[in-house]
Amino acid sequence: MTDAVRSSFTTGNSISHLRLCLHRLGFRKGALAHFFKQIGAFIHEWTPFLLVACYFIFSIAVYTFCGEGLIEVFWFIYLTTNFYIAGSTVLEAFLSLGPVRDARKAVQNVQTKNWTFPTPDDELLVVDLLIVAYLPNEQDIIMDRVNYALDEIKYPSNKIRVNLLYNTPNPIEPLESELRELATKKSHFRVIRVEDSKSKADNLNYYFTLNTGAEITCIFDADHYPHPYGCRWAVERFIQDKKADIVQGRCVIFNAKVSWLSSMIAVEFDKIYAVSHPGRAALMGFGLFTGSNGFWRTSLLKELKMDGSILTEDIDSSLRALSRGCKIVHDLNVVSYELAPTGIPAMWKQRLRWAQGWTQVSMRHFFLTWRKAGEGDTRGFAMRFGLVSLLLIREMSYYLVTQYCCLVASIIFTQFPKSPAKLARFVFFPYPVSEWFFIISIICLIATLVITFRVRSEFISKRSLAMFTVIYAPYLVFNATQGLYGHARQIVKYSKWNTTKRT
Repeated sequence: MTDAVRSSFTTGNSISHLRLCLHRLGFRKGALAHFFKQIGAFIHEWTPFLLVACYFIFSIAVYTFCGEGLIEVFWFIYLTTNFYIAGSTVLEAFLSLGPVRDARKAVQNVQTKNWTFPTPDDELLVVDLLIVAYLPNEQDIIMDRVNYALDEIKYPSNKIRVNLLYNTPNPIEPLESELRELATKKSHFRVIRVEDSKSKADNLNYYFTLNTGAEITCIFDADHYPHPYGCRWAVERFIQDKKADIVQGRCVIFNAKVSWLSSMIAVEFDKIYAVSHPGRAALMGFGLFTGSNGFWRTSLLKELKMDGSILTEDIDSSLRALSRGCKIVHDLNVVSYELAPTGIPAMWKQRLRWAQGWTQVSMRHFFLTWRKAGEGDTRGFAMRFGLVSLLLIREMSYYLVTQYCCLVASIIFTQFPKSPAKLARFVFFPYPVSEWFFIISIICLIATLVITFRVRSEFISKRSLAMFTVIYAPYLVFNATQGLYGHARQIVKYSKWNTTKRT
């Protein structure tokens, strides 16, 4: 072999070896980058947990070093604010009795006329009913919900169109083909796959670009069963109240008997939708769109759209509507049935998303409580105070509730009780004023739950309500901890969307 050939051969091997080394090095760099990315994601995921854990540890430690006089001051502040929350809750409960009575009277009037409503069919408003779905998460239930909406909703078919708005990262067959085939058979059904969508807000915002001719648009999550007459009740409300811009209905949990947790959530939803929301509307003069079973005047909804950067884009859209002087009403006859999470992990993910979303909304819209109302805005003192309660006091309550628990824990650690009676005294009655606050708060709680019992849905048993009463105090602490977690996630700019599995 000549020197030239030998040199050429050696050079060729060197180049091949160099390429191989560079390839391996690139692979190692890629693997290393992927490793550090995973480490970063892990830290980002668990930092909120560490922040909340440090919050509790630090708070308990601080109280152990406080003198008795300072402890008394803190105790009085926490009990006073918690009493305010209990008092406002029971006041909303009492004021909800009026809307409940009116709703029942309206049903009785329609029943006596063999379900004949005041407005003739040919004078009803045109409705677009939107079912919004993330298909991989709801593929097992979506066909059932679509068929239900098409077959069971009592509304003239020439006045309503059922729209399925969905997104999916990958094709799901044969389901998608079956849905498209169903649309060819049902003239008032339309299937829209929103390409490049990553959220419910993206799906809705795409729909808002379409000119469908609908006067009213109602939005439902994919797990809902709207009551057959729900749309009719909502449209009747729009026709009777020309100033109404949004009608929010009552959401009822129908899988209450599946698990202990779902039964507790069902009671909670009855308390929220049948008591708190209509009571707040009566007391403060405003309602809220809560994301599903909500009916909008289409022109307003298309103008406002949904902000996908907010995890609770529904509440954000409500407050943007209120800032314009829009009227949001709650109608207890506009009923829809939905699924509750049946296990703690699913509930935890869902509630953390809500908690962080509420934090985002409160930060963005707190100006509504003090900024001068614009043209057409009718925010009076009651509404402004209600917004302070909703956007500020509610967020602060997470700290008030948990700080009370930390204070009790510090007293137990420093003066550990030797009997259950002494433990109860430390928790509830360390000072004479505690007795009055405790008794009044218990009365408020019982009154609120009694009213909830009167308006409970058909899926709630007396046993479930009794159990909810027993766990209500720790349940408040659990919710407050979730609120803190939501704040911590917002601090670290957590943005991962955790879906709730539908089955």
